[in-house]
Amino acid sequence: MALELYLDLFSQPCRSVYIFAKKNNIPFEFKTVSLMNGDQCGDEFVKISSIKKVPALRDGDFCLAESIAILLYLADKFKTPDYWYPADLQQRARVNEYLSWQHSATRLHGCRVFWLRVLIPKGLGVEVPQDKLDAALEDLNNSLKLIEEKFIQDRPFIAGDNISLADLVAIVEIMQPVGAGLDVFDGRPKLSAWRDRVRAAIGTELFDEVHQAVLGAKDKVKLMDAKMMAIFKPKARLYM
Repeated sequence: MALELYLDLFSQPCRSVYIFAKKNNIPFEFKTVSLMNGDQCGDEFVKISSIKKVPALRDGDFCLAESIAILLYLADKFKTPDYWYPADLQQRARVNEYLSWQHSATRLHGCRVFWLRVLIPKGLGVEVPQDKLDAALEDLNNSLKLIEEKFIQDRPFIAGDNISLADLVAIVEIMQPVGAGLDVFDGRPKLSAWRDRVRAAIGTELFDEVHQAVLGAKDKVKLMDAKMMAIFKPKARLYM
């Protein structure tokens, strides 16, 4: 049985797994799980991932959830180039530092902005209070400032001279608010230059392909049926 990856490219963690697998020529079968349709709650997917989240991996009888765990599994199983998750102690520590920090920073804050600017007002038709949006933007700006000043500093990439899993996970999260119509790179030359290096290292064609869906999110959400969007109401409350 071929390795299966269960993905929706609207999801930032799914994009990181997809990019990593494609860039490293890892053979896999793409299994679409539409978050907008609620596929993650379906009986068949729950057999793969009982936590009802994407991405998920099935390798024979072995099933795995959580994007970071999946990325590390793929790196080990397929012996991908060392720069993705360096053997060097301090370089690996830099990667681990970012991966440990990002859950409650870039991931959380980028998600919140996307929900407040796209899914809640355009999908659910609920007005977002300006103070909520302002607070979310401030949190995101603080995270982006830390990425520039702490994680990138004067290095080409987070762990040094080469792209790593840290850069991959970072870029997909930072692109999420871009899909909400927010140019997070405007006025940030260091972040913009880093983005360009990451895009080139991934490959411009692959980078653009994988972000096509999220960059068109505002238009797609407008066309969605209100009953379909209703499944997101419980989660929306977390961001309001």
